[in-house]
Amino acid sequence: MGNLPRHIAIIMDGNGRWATERGLKRVKGHEKGAETVRTITTYASRHPEIEVLTLYAFSTENWRRPKMEVDFLMRLLASYLKKETPTYIENGVRFETIGDISRFSDNLRRQIEETKEATKRCDRLTQVLALNYGSQDEIARAAAKLCAKGGEITVESLSRSLETARFGPVDILLRTGGEQRLSNFLLWQSAYAELFFTQTLWPDFTPEELETVIEAFKKRHRRFGGV
Repeated sequence: MGNLPRHIAIIMDGNGRWATERGLKRVKGHEKGAETVRTITTYASRHPEIEVLTLYAFSTENWRRPKMEVDFLMRLLASYLKKETPTYIENGVRFETIGDISRFSDNLRRQIEETKEATKRCDRLTQVLALNYGSQDEIARAAAKLCAKGGEITVESLSRSLETARFGPVDILLRTGGEQRLSNFLLWQSAYAELFFTQTLWPDFTPEELETVIEAFKKRHRRFGGV
């Protein structure tokens, strides 16, 4: 059997540049990017081989952006989840998050939990939004948890202690927008992921381009350190 794209992780880059190129405010790029999230998630839910889709929505470093933009992103996320919950259910998508959401407003945290609860029985696809997430932070917290329990830190024990353990390793890590770096996203889980970078800005990314990536992935020889 060839490579299966069981877990796809995407760094959704390019919303701001998409808007700037069109003479629009950056927030318009984020609105358009949210539409792409819906399109790609729906496509993934109907793909027979994709089980988990993890999307880098807001990093621990994104708080450095202008307050107006951060506040807009928080409002956009809350409204998106409320509006899209029926779409999740219709397409069999279970909604999950990774990252520290304690810094978010009560309203946003409540909406996140309501969407999780509403979709908990969906089993066609798990969509994971990385929110206030940083991979180094995740690894450090897992190590601290092991130390507090007096446990031995090994590759296996640390893997089990990660917040993302239940979603398994990443098979495809894709970044849109032309940049070629991982930006502190799923570093541990992507140890043997196949990496793909596209010049396409996230609002312009399509299911057809994702399928092209999947087909290229299936042709790669994954050695996992072997020959």
